[in-house]
This record gives sequence, C-alpha cells and structure tokens, in this order.
Amino acid sequence: MMNPLFILIVSVIFLIYGGLNYYIGLRGWQALFSFVPFLTSKVYWPVFLLLSFSYLFSRLSAKFLPTVLYEGLTLIGAYWLAFMWYFLFVITAFDLLRLFDRWLRLVPVEVKRNLNPALGLAVVILVVGVVSYGAWNARHPQVNHYDLTIAKQAGQLKQLHVVMVSDIHLGTIVHNDHLTKMVNTVNELKPDLVLFAGDVFDEDIESSNKQQVADNFRNLSATYGVYAVLGNHEYIGGNAEEAIKYLGEAGVKVLRDSYQELAGSFYLIGRDDLSGARFRGAKRQDLKTIMQGVNRSLPIILMDHQPSHLEEPVEQGVDLQVSGHTHSGQLFPIQFITRRIFEKDWGLLRKNDFQLIVSSGYGTWGPPIRIGNTPEIVDITINFNQ
Repeated sequence: MMNPLFILIVSVIFLIYGGLNYYIGLRGWQALFSFVPFLTSKVYWPVFLLLSFSYLFSRLSAKFLPTVLYEGLTLIGAYWLAFMWYFLFVITAFDLLRLFDRWLRLVPVEVKRNLNPALGLAVVILVVGVVSYGAWNARHPQVNHYDLTIAKQAGQLKQLHVVMVSDIHLGTIVHNDHLTKMVNTVNELKPDLVLFAGDVFDEDIESSNKQQVADNFRNLSATYGVYAVLGNHEYIGGNAEEAIKYLGEAGVKVLRDSYQELAGSFYLIGRDDLSGARFRGAKRQDLKTIMQGVNRSLPIILMDHQPSHLEEPVEQGVDLQVSGHTHSGQLFPIQFITRRIFEKDWGLLRKNDFQLIVSSGYGTWGPPIRIGNTPEIVDITINFNQ
C-alpha cells in the first residue's frame, strides 16, 4: 500500500503543475490561438494537454511504453519544460503590467483588445527564440582552462595536466554522439589524468548500454588513468552499483569513499555522493576517516560531486577539490538560487591553501537547454612548487 503522505505530495505537485500549464494554455488561447482559422478549443486543449503532460506521462509509464514512444514523449516533454518556464515569466510579466494599468489607465481598452494577437505572436516568437538559442548553446560546450599552483612537492612531478568533466547525464536525452564529441576533445587535450565528477549517467543506464557508450570511454587516453565518483542521479535511478560495474568494465575506476596514490607523487580521493544516505540508508564516511593513511605532505586532489560542506576538505588539508552538480543554474535565472545555496556554484574558489573548481557540467538534466551559462570541459594545469 502506498504511503498517504507520498500520495498527497504527488497530488499537490500535479495540481500545481497542471494549474501553471492551464494558465499558460488559457493565455495562449485568449491572446493568439483563438484567432487562428479552423482551430477550435476542442482541438487546441487536447493537443496542449498532451504536450504539457508528455514528460510526466513518459516518466510514470516508462515500464509500459515501447522504447521509441517513451523516448519520443520524454524528449518532447523535456523541451516543453523549457518553453513552460519562459512562457510563465513572459506571460506573468504582461499580466502584471495589465494589472497595474487598471489603476494607471495608460492604455485605452480598445487598444488593449486589438493588441492581443500581436502581443501573443510576439511572446511566442520571443520564447521560441530563447529556447532555440538554449538548445544550440547546450550542444556547444567550451574548454575552460585553469592554471593552479599547489605549494607542495610531488615526487619527480613538476606539473600535472588534469581534465575534469561533470554532469554528462547520459541516458534518454543525452546520447552517445554527445559523449563521442567529449571523448575526442578530451583526447586532443592530451591529459595526464581524466576525472568524472559525478552524474555520468542520468536515470536510465540500460538506455545508455544500448548506445554502446563503453567503447567511447575505453578510447579515453591519460597517463595516470580515468577516474570517477558517483553523483546524485546514479542514486536517483537506483543504478549506483550498475554504474560502478559498467564504468569499471569501460576502463573508468570509480572511487567511493576511497583514495588512490598515483605515481608515488600525489593522492586522488573520491567521495560517495551526499544523496547516497537517502537511497542506501547509510551515510558516507567522513573525510578524516577516508584520509587515514594518506601522506599529507604530498598533493591531495579530491573529487566530490556536490560542492557542499567545504569546511571538511579545508580542515583535512585537501589542496584541490573538483565538483559539479550545480549546472550553474542551467536555466536562467536559477543561477541566482544556486549562488545562494552553494558558496561557489561555478568557477574557482580559493581558501588559503585549499582550491575548489566547480564545473557547470557537460550535459543537461531535464530540458536539453542552457540559458545564462555554457556547458564545459575543465582543463587544469597544476604546478607543484613547495
């Protein structure tokens, strides 16, 4: 029997989501589509409801739908989420202006009525333009370079070239072709070490398996190997163990609350994701426990998917932490929220000898759209100098 609280929460979410979409659909019909010849409300509303609920429907019916139909509905619904987000902003802004004009009376009533179709068309063109740019932007990642110094000796190593990628979200929406581009770009950079800072997969590892991404991971070339940590989405999909096995078979070693000494020159530590406690019923180890046996005179690099609880790596003498998770907001203006949640939601942070790099991520979650940020591959040159 399902938990009544869960049913209540899901019902409230559906009501809110449905209400917001009804608001968008109503304003669209009133301002624009009621003027389209031969289009009746009996045609408009079923089509609009199918569009607006396709993402939720596909997710809830994944086990029962044919693969082609499931992936098609998911992709359509994911794009609609972006359209919904920006339609809400623009339509709400116009409605607020209309509300204020009731007192200001700057625009005559007849003018308002005649402006409806023109404004409706302008809103549609604006939002389509924004989402189209966001789709293009999401498919054109950049390489962002950092030059860092760690004030320690690293054996015979004077310099280390690290390439870090986070949040690929391989699955139903982000496909193998996107991974191929990433692998080719990483190999062109000729790194000493490749790091995946979590959320390599979205929720559906089986879909990724069918796309045979393993060969792509095997093509990665790095002097000291390719390593990864789990992110929250490997746990959300219930596929954490499968992800570890799958990546391992593809030549990527997953560090889970463990460390590796490389070339006798530096340490690489990988932490389990914070969300693991919710899904497997056990908290991750604290960093002090993980680092027992680590020679702290050597450089220490830490992978932790979420850039949270930074006091731990600072206290434990970590030299460099690499993280992702935030997507730098992904859809404007969510970055104003991520900046409040995280001390650093993108870029480089220094705290005395501790340095943190947070990536905006390579892929996308939900809508394959990025507005106000750019997907990236992070290229890091570390100089060791005591």
